[in-house]
Amino acid sequence: MEQAKQAIEEFFSKIEKLTKVQRLSICVITLLVIIGGFSYFSYHPKYKRIKAYHNECKQLEAKLVTARKNAAEIDSFRKKMDKKKVQFKVIMRALPEKKEIPSLISNISRSGLDAGLEFPLFEPQPENSKGFYAEIPVSIKVIGTYHEVAVFFDKVSRLSRIVNIEDIKMAAGKSSNQSEVKLNISCKAVTYRFIEAKVQKQQQKK
Repeated sequence: MEQAKQAIEEFFSKIEKLTKVQRLSICVITLLVIIGGFSYFSYHPKYKRIKAYHNECKQLEAKLVTARKNAAEIDSFRKKMDKKKVQFKVIMRALPEKKEIPSLISNISRSGLDAGLEFPLFEPQPENSKGFYAEIPVSIKVIGTYHEVAVFFDKVSRLSRIVNIEDIKMAAGKSSNQSEVKLNISCKAVTYRFIEAKVQKQQQKK
């Protein structure tokens, strides 16, 4: 204890012997060491954390602005979604299911017979897969007047399901009545069927 006391007294006695400039320099250096240590061990880590928090706050503010914008537009998105659902249902009603294909083909044939046409050929062809839907073509040859053919095409266009008439080839035929020229028509009636996702995957695997 006495040795420590003696060492302190010697330290202060040495300081008293120093000039004012030397004492001031020691005070300044001591102060700089204290400030530097505080800055390095206390202020600098906190400054880094504050900077990181500040950057994170900016990112959260940007996300909040985007979220508010999306929230403001959500009603518009819902209306668009409801509209698309309605459109999809309308399209689905126009695409027959597989079990409805025979009756649809029968309706096409009946439309021609009702119009007064003769059918030398009415032959359904294998369906062609086009991804989410399939084409179902029917090769057709009919004989009738221009008016009867026009009525037939009109009746087909008015069916509740989608049916397109393609590859129309027309040639004049024989007629017993000179006022009415019979036409030989060959064409293809194409209807479409929606393919469900499960069936589509199975076909892709095959």
